[in-house]
Amino acid sequence: MRTPTDDLSDGASLELGRDQPVFGPELGEFEHSERRAVQADGEGEMKTGTTTVGIRTADGVVMATDMRASLGGMVSSKDVQKVEKIHPRGALTIAGSVSAAQNLISTLKAETNLYEARRGKDMSMEALSTLTGNLLRTGAFFIVQPILGGVDDEGAHIYSIDALGGTTEEEYTVTGSGSQYALGVLEQEYYDEVTVDEAKTIAAKAIQSAVERDLASGNGINVAVVTDEGVDITRHKDFDDLL
Repeated sequence: MRTPTDDLSDGASLELGRDQPVFGPELGEFEHSERRAVQADGEGEMKTGTTTVGIRTADGVVMATDMRASLGGMVSSKDVQKVEKIHPRGALTIAGSVSAAQNLISTLKAETNLYEARRGKDMSMEALSTLTGNLLRTGAFFIVQPILGGVDDEGAHIYSIDALGGTTEEEYTVTGSGSQYALGVLEQEYYDEVTVDEAKTIAAKAIQSAVERDLASGNGINVAVVTDEGVDITRHKDFDDLL
């Protein structure tokens, strides 16, 4: 910490004179995060491209993703699992940088386990969404845009979380490069009393629509169903299994 008696006549004074956020840096914020965000947009990193969907129902949530990863203009993998269990009754989809998403998922799993060990109960979905947003705001997970879904004592929840940590609770949401195609399907098909089985079909239609038009999405579908009983994730190469 700088004291009032420090000499500010050299480069240090120039550093202090630069424009900086009034309330920053935030706790845990990484230096040069903007520069690293630009670097993360290069051609040498594996990305999920992606279409991901989250739908809330009365009895739980349904989350679905495609299965393609890209490396620049090339399909680097045709069998990527883009939705993971991170909580006894919660799951997270990923869109963006594969390495950052894997790290985020590992961190969230560790934090939810630690919370349970310390308090003797599961973390609520509101607390988990806040934690996820806080982690993204540190700048350590460029560039990831997840969907968080789960069930707690207050019911089912779907959270849309942007790459900078902004969090909103939704009835349904999408992320990824194919999101505009998937969102059109959700707008037409979703209704308030939708069941889990119906939500699985709607999610599959939304992902299939994106796969037809988005080059970065394809090669099958991952589906996670989250209820009071836990998280069930299935993988399908053929959309007909769900339609």
